[in-house]
Amino acid sequence: MSRPKPQVLVLIDWYKPFFKAGGPVRSMVNMVDHLHGEVDFHIITGDRDYTATAAPADLPKDRWVQLDQGEHVWYASPEGRSIQRWKELLHQRPWDAVYINGLWSRWGTLVPLWLLRGSGQRRIVAVRGMLAHGVMGRKGLLKRLVLFALRATGCFRGVEFQATNREEMDDVRRWVGRDVQVHLVPNLGRRMADHTPRPIAKQRGELRLVSVARIAEEKNTLFAIERLKDLPGRVSFDLYGTVYHEAYWERCRQVIAALPPHITVQWHGQIDSDAVPQVLAGAHALFMPSVGENFGHTMLEALAVGRPIVISDRTPWKGLEAQHAGWDLPLEKPERFAEVLRSLVGMDDAAYRPWCAGAFALAARSLADPAARE
Repeated sequence: MSRPKPQVLVLIDWYKPFFKAGGPVRSMVNMVDHLHGEVDFHIITGDRDYTATAAPADLPKDRWVQLDQGEHVWYASPEGRSIQRWKELLHQRPWDAVYINGLWSRWGTLVPLWLLRGSGQRRIVAVRGMLAHGVMGRKGLLKRLVLFALRATGCFRGVEFQATNREEMDDVRRWVGRDVQVHLVPNLGRRMADHTPRPIAKQRGELRLVSVARIAEEKNTLFAIERLKDLPGRVSFDLYGTVYHEAYWERCRQVIAALPPHITVQWHGQIDSDAVPQVLAGAHALFMPSVGENFGHTMLEALAVGRPIVISDRTPWKGLEAQHAGWDLPLEKPERFAEVLRSLVGMDDAAYRPWCAGAFALAARSLADPAARE
């Protein structure tokens, strides 16, 4: 007789078909893709995408629907959210675990933790990078007050936390408590295609860069654009992602307008997550010097299509140059980014090809490791 699947209730602000919130959504989608055969997922989420003002007309709301991997999803409308409804959902059946994504969501985090405080219900909070230094630096006082209130009211008592790297584990213990239980479990990447990556020609004096991320301070879009101004050759930088703050994007546009004619930066808006691998494969390198990533799904996906990455040293992807997979550089030394980009511009096909092979090899090793899935 087979053992019944664990019943897991998930709370997350966005889930497929929505994708604009980036990493946290991708993390949850990948988890379901990998584990749906062993775990029965019920997912409570919102009824519209990140920054959207309305739900899709054909989306079923405020009831359970079953998606393609067998997961059951409840797309909650704003008017369908209430303390009473959340009580009903949290106690609808005996859950083996309630899995909460993030820390700052009213209905995704604060309400369920409040309603389940003092209970014997197993609760796991995946902090999803929301305690990182760069994130805590914005609206820091408000976030500290929220954490204090959660601790003071017992909402964190008995809660387990998931960290995806050592830095995030330290962040949890710093901001939540030294004695909390933290599981170090990396995120799962998108399943890798069973073929070698599509090659891309590389000529000396040209460079095609790409970024797939929100246009936002935490993704360091402006910093990236500023590193281009003194590069030689023909350089293009394609940006894919939602504009998070219009004022920040305006600063980016001013810098773009001042770039020399041989350097072009083009913003393409948001793309569906399924189109990301093709977009990454069309560039010579991913350029994404973000101020912090708890995992970096886009970085892994770039490696998986055989493209080297130029990133900051504030992600789990370390020692890239030694593996011929890219460069992880300190943001405190912006000149290092310019040096690496200049080196990439100067590479011909023979010099560039080993970096593609190294990137693909690193992704293959990472995705073949069964430890995270177990």
